[in-house]
Amino acid sequence: MYESLFNDRDMEQIRRMGITPDKVLSQIEAFKKGTPYLRLNRPCTIGDGIILIRENELKQLISLYEKEAPGRQVVKFVPASGAATRMFKTLIRFSNGPDEIQRDLVTSRAGQGDSDSRELLVFMDGIRRFAFYEDLRAVMAADSIDIDALVDAGRFKKVLDYLLTDKGCDYAGLPKGLIKFHKYPDGSRTAFEEHLVESAGYIRSENGRCILHFTVSPEHRKGFNALLDRVKTGYEDKYGVQYGVGFSVQERSTDTIAVEMDNRPFRLGDGSILFRPAGHGALIGNLNSLNGDIIYIKNIDNVVPDRLKEHTFFWKKVLGGCLIRIQKRIFSCLKGLFAGPGDEKFLKEVLEFAKNTLCVIPSQKHELTSAKGLRDFLITVLNRPVRVCGMVKNVGEPGGGPFWVEARDGSLSLQVVEKAQVDPGSEDQQDILASSTHFNPVDIVCGVRDLHGKPFDLEKYVDPEAVFISNKSKDGRELKALELPGLWNGGMAHWNTVFVEVPLITFAPVKTVNDLLRDEHQ
Repeated sequence: MYESLFNDRDMEQIRRMGITPDKVLSQIEAFKKGTPYLRLNRPCTIGDGIILIRENELKQLISLYEKEAPGRQVVKFVPASGAATRMFKTLIRFSNGPDEIQRDLVTSRAGQGDSDSRELLVFMDGIRRFAFYEDLRAVMAADSIDIDALVDAGRFKKVLDYLLTDKGCDYAGLPKGLIKFHKYPDGSRTAFEEHLVESAGYIRSENGRCILHFTVSPEHRKGFNALLDRVKTGYEDKYGVQYGVGFSVQERSTDTIAVEMDNRPFRLGDGSILFRPAGHGALIGNLNSLNGDIIYIKNIDNVVPDRLKEHTFFWKKVLGGCLIRIQKRIFSCLKGLFAGPGDEKFLKEVLEFAKNTLCVIPSQKHELTSAKGLRDFLITVLNRPVRVCGMVKNVGEPGGGPFWVEARDGSLSLQVVEKAQVDPGSEDQQDILASSTHFNPVDIVCGVRDLHGKPFDLEKYVDPEAVFISNKSKDGRELKALELPGLWNGGMAHWNTVFVEVPLITFAPVKTVNDLLRDEHQ
């Protein structure tokens, strides 16, 4: 089979990447099968898959977290390898043009309905409010260019060039984590720095240590290390903590093969096979390598200035308390199940807990009529990693949402589902997708150790079939790309999952640069 697809040079390329030929063949088979769509049963809603925590419970959960978390290894995991290219996409398009960009012409086009022109005007009208403005002004002044004069005269091209390219700030070439997000009287902070500051509010250990881990692109690791070296001591002194910051990269061995539209390997001009990064689902290995008891996951761009951080601290502790409470109940149940067959009443109580709290609805095919069958089922169900996911009300943001998903055997479970995982040709499935009331802001806290304190092997709880197939292009040629099961989608498909409603104020993503002009970032 290998010989018909791969020559000796291909086999050497595959070997150098740390991938096996069998794995590459399985990826090609996945292309041939097409996207394996999930079967949505219904959206999760308040009281039906999403927990609404009552006012009187909130303080109890925070108290539980503040009592127990300092004695555990709490880690914050931040996927931070995303480039800021998409954040500046519209500005890059204007900057790449050969001509001067005049306000009058941009205004005219905006008035005719051109959305990119409107976006540029919003950016230029608000440019002095961005946290990076003083840096931009300084780098242009070093070349004897007055940014204020250009802005006032409505001449934008040099401003964009100095912001986006290596003439100046080179923001189009940086990751989001190294972009300055927020202004303060004593200076501006990058998104990376905001995560350092935020961590002091809820992952501080008994001895004042804050452990964070960022996944970064290899080419940007040096930049993150340099920034950390520059700011670490200042923040440690200010907040009375000690930071333990780790970095890792998305390993090349997780890259997936790209194929032509007829599923043959896509070859570059030099004859080599094109492999592409396989999306954030490839980070399950990075997460698996962390030495933590409780792990918070949050995106790099979802940070707020200090005046709003108390809301973040409050709800992070609520979610953490919720996780600890659920883990305690799971461990109590497992101790009883491991001790012996248990009486019928105990088994029924545990089954009700699994159904009502963990939302595990078994298939009718499961043998649950005998005490042994029920006990074995419950041990399998409970002895898994746990995640508590904050969910916000749907406000039209792109991304996944919470759904009841039906497996092939008829069992139901809670899953975070992306649009790409739902059959676009099924009117019924698309109707269910559209009826979602909540959105996944990637506000997750994970319990990754078992009853005996041993870490779970997270690779075992991935749904390997939950891949994403998308159409891309390279050098003007169409291709198909394969993404591994998303980190919080198929990558956690077989975890125990609890969804909790959190307020919208905890969600402030920066998808485009103009999002930094929103009130929550000013």
